[in-house]
Amino acid sequence: MDKLAIFALFSFHIFVASFGVANAATSSSFCSQTPYPDLCNSLSINTMSPQTSFNVRDAALKFTLSQAQYVQKLLSTMDLSSLNQLGKSAWADCVELYEDSIDNLNRAITSANPTKLDDAQTWLSAAIANHQTCQNGFLDFQLSSNLQSFPFLVNSTFSKHLSNSLAINKAALSAAAAHSSTQQIKGRRLLSSNGFPEWLSVGDRKLLQSSGGPTKADITVAQDGSGNYKTIAEALAAAKGKGGRVVIYVKQGIYKENVVVTMKNIMFIGDGIDATVVTGNKNVQDGSTTFRSATFAITGSGFIARDMTFENTAGPQKHQAVALRSGSDLSVFYRCSFKGYQDTLYVYAQRQFYRDCDVYGTQDFVFGDAIVVFQNCNFNLRRPLGNQMNTLTAQARTDPNENTGIIIHNSRITAASDLKSVQGSIRSYLGRPWQKYSRTVIMTTSIDNVIDPAGWLPWSGNFALSTLYYAEYMNSGPGAATGGRVKWGGFHILTSPAEAGKFSVGNFLAGNSWIPGTGVPFTSGL
Repeated sequence: MDKLAIFALFSFHIFVASFGVANAATSSSFCSQTPYPDLCNSLSINTMSPQTSFNVRDAALKFTLSQAQYVQKLLSTMDLSSLNQLGKSAWADCVELYEDSIDNLNRAITSANPTKLDDAQTWLSAAIANHQTCQNGFLDFQLSSNLQSFPFLVNSTFSKHLSNSLAINKAALSAAAAHSSTQQIKGRRLLSSNGFPEWLSVGDRKLLQSSGGPTKADITVAQDGSGNYKTIAEALAAAKGKGGRVVIYVKQGIYKENVVVTMKNIMFIGDGIDATVVTGNKNVQDGSTTFRSATFAITGSGFIARDMTFENTAGPQKHQAVALRSGSDLSVFYRCSFKGYQDTLYVYAQRQFYRDCDVYGTQDFVFGDAIVVFQNCNFNLRRPLGNQMNTLTAQARTDPNENTGIIIHNSRITAASDLKSVQGSIRSYLGRPWQKYSRTVIMTTSIDNVIDPAGWLPWSGNFALSTLYYAEYMNSGPGAATGGRVKWGGFHILTSPAEAGKFSVGNFLAGNSWIPGTGVPFTSGL
């Protein structure tokens, strides 16, 4: 029996054992809202309680979790003898990513409280990003043929069930909002009076707003020996087991390390942009997947960084080379700099907020599938290879029900010093659609003449041009004129505050999503 048949048989047994006899008729009205209604109707729903979107949600999530667990089991026990070293690198990504998806699905299952359904939408969106990224690892190395060694990644119905779960959770969230008058559910105002997201504690806000190093860090890193440790890796090892927020002060210096932060509630504070620098040069050309090439990577939730630079020095000739990758939910980056060329800042997944930051790059240098807001940031386009064009963003939304998108507000887009002298010969764009439902909104931002009048660049032919959502609102500067912009079905020039307000705090995704904060000026319309 081939692996695909084994997978199908296993899925059937899980289906029968977990949910009993199907009752598709009672759930059909909810399943009709999903992209794959036949798969949804095949699920068994608890017949001991009234059929609601919450019952259907419970069945869909549990079944999807069972599939993720089995795929992860097959991955972890695979015979890798047919894969070369590059294929094994892509495989290792998949193992980690499916473990994370299992965690996200478990969290979504336990978040049936109406006030937590928007959290679940975030975690399910992250699971979709994980599934896509697993496959992308093989594509990075042009190993699409190796994917045939993993038919359960390509041919299984896991991604379809995951997409259905996302749609059903969104329906449950809408139902909860419709039956509640509380602002908590309908759209939360997530900026406090000082402009920082409300999830930050008073102590965290004070640390973010202070200048210089923290007066009482838990751990101090200093290359000159004046701290507790000389490397960031040693500091993170020492942080294990500590409870609550752990503050790590990294004194001025250049730290040549590849860092992975897996713990929750870690805060890094440096001595300033270009003073405290974490640097590396991993890249796809030298055998790392895009996912694994990051100089600094975060998966633990609640991460905060202030006054630091993260860079990847591989250069444009090495193509994909990430300076920082964040999959940290509820993460904040304040007064930080991200330097690279192609794929500098991987806003991978979950909720992220960037304020007063600088980002440097060439192709797709802000990319990923997070719910991410940049406020008062500087985007600096650098000089690419001679045959390349610059693209600021490449947002990776693959499902229309994902609550993800890149929002750039009250920022500046300009040419870096190495591009200014030749910018007339290099075409630069605001973004291009990495995936079918790519979503990027740029509001009240100063756009220099470095940006081509068309504004946006196709990815390949007509791919995603009618399904994407790109929008501009009240931008300024010589590159902000919209008369020559693309005429795609998915591109929008917003003119009303009410329309733009959908992407402000508490209203992104029509009020059904959790938003990390934008700083859009509040008016009665918003």
